Amino acid sequence: MNKISLIIQREYSTRVKKKSFIIMTILTPVLLVSMLLIPTYLATKEDNQAKVIAVIDKTNITEGAIPQTEYMKFEYIDNAEIDSIKNNFEKSGYYAILYIPENVLVSSKVQLYSNQQTTIGVNEHITKALEGFFTNIKLKNENVPLDIMQRIATNINVDTIQWTSTGEEKSGKAEIAMIIGYISGFLMYMFIFMFGAQVMRGVMEEKSNRIVEVIISSIKPFQLMMGKVIGIALVGLTQFLIWIALTFGIYYGAKTLLVDGSDSKQSTMVTQSIMDKGAPAVAQVDNTAKWEQMFKEMAKNFSSVNFPMIIGCFLFFFIGGYLLYASLYAAVGSAVDNDTDTQQFMLPITIPIILGLFVMINAMQSPNSTLSVVFSLIPFTSPIVMMARVPYGVPYWQLGVSAILLIVTFMGTIWMAGKIYRTGILMYGKKVNYGELWKWIKYKN
Repeated sequence: MNKISLIIQREYSTRVKKKSFIIMTILTPVLLVSMLLIPTYLATKEDNQAKVIAVIDKTNITEGAIPQTEYMKFEYIDNAEIDSIKNNFEKSGYYAILYIPENVLVSSKVQLYSNQQTTIGVNEHITKALEGFFTNIKLKNENVPLDIMQRIATNINVDTIQWTSTGEEKSGKAEIAMIIGYISGFLMYMFIFMFGAQVMRGVMEEKSNRIVEVIISSIKPFQLMMGKVIGIALVGLTQFLIWIALTFGIYYGAKTLLVDGSDSKQSTMVTQSIMDKGAPAVAQVDNTAKWEQMFKEMAKNFSSVNFPMIIGCFLFFFIGGYLLYASLYAAVGSAVDNDTDTQQFMLPITIPIILGLFVMINAMQSPNSTLSVVFSLIPFTSPIVMMARVPYGVPYWQLGVSAILLIVTFMGTIWMAGKIYRTGILMYGKKVNYGELWKWIKYKN
């Protein structure tokens, strides 16, 4: 056991001191949090580029229907044609030309011409304003009182309430469970692939450099394999725990800076349409307030997530899944002399991992479907698929069965890999096939 611990220390210390390990350990949580915060932060930043949009209205009724903003102005041009404005577009200083055809109520289409790609904010601003304007005209033509329509307009938000066996209720969102499930499953997939490949390449490097011949003169091949597998597993756990601490620290720090410290802009912009038919007002909700409210709601729902349960399951299934696949990677690395020879043996190992990734996508949509449940119990796919299901809540008996099957399977793969490793680590220059591997497994001690 002391010899195994020395191998573990060597594998662990040499890897955690590498610059690549330090850089990726620091950058990964920054990138993950940035993927969550940057889109929301940018959405709260108002477009401050001044834009003047020329409007050619063939209906002659929409003037004043589209609200002016601080940075967006609409200039109605009478008796103008599109081609004449387009010919002098560069000199005019216009951002775009909005053309409202005479048959807009029938076609439900307007055209926005520009010499550049218009922004989503501009398109949505025009769309929402004209939708409300022409909807009100249609209601008026049908003799529907507008105050009735305003009173019956209803928005419904679904708040998910989940109760436990003790009767405790807690709120949550399916979107949050999906995000956490996806991140957990994908990290599991990445960890198993990345650290398993490190085991294989480490074994191949020692074998090709003939270092292993010196090492096994004082340690058994199985002890060498286990020390390498466990050492790299501890590297992965160290990186994961640092990621957890950094991710939570960056997330709550950025949340305080970007949202909690800013004034909420819960404002509503209402513009009265001016036309001879007396069309009513068009109301729009400020996008800044909407996005800030959405972010605060997301942060609130994150606080209801059972992170200790998710982190505990992740650690267990990572260790189990890693030991299962790392032992197979070690066996492959010991049986071949170069990367080219690994291809025939890598396919059976890679297929279950990729299959688990595909089933994970289904599990995020239907966590309790037969497909998701079955693949979360199969040891070769359970680390990935089960982590996609855990945020939704998994019966304890399914977790228990999955854990037991995973433990039994990785013990079997470690035993099998040890038999292959013992023979293959000192074999050079021979092309190995599956029949040869089977012979090595059947060799008696």
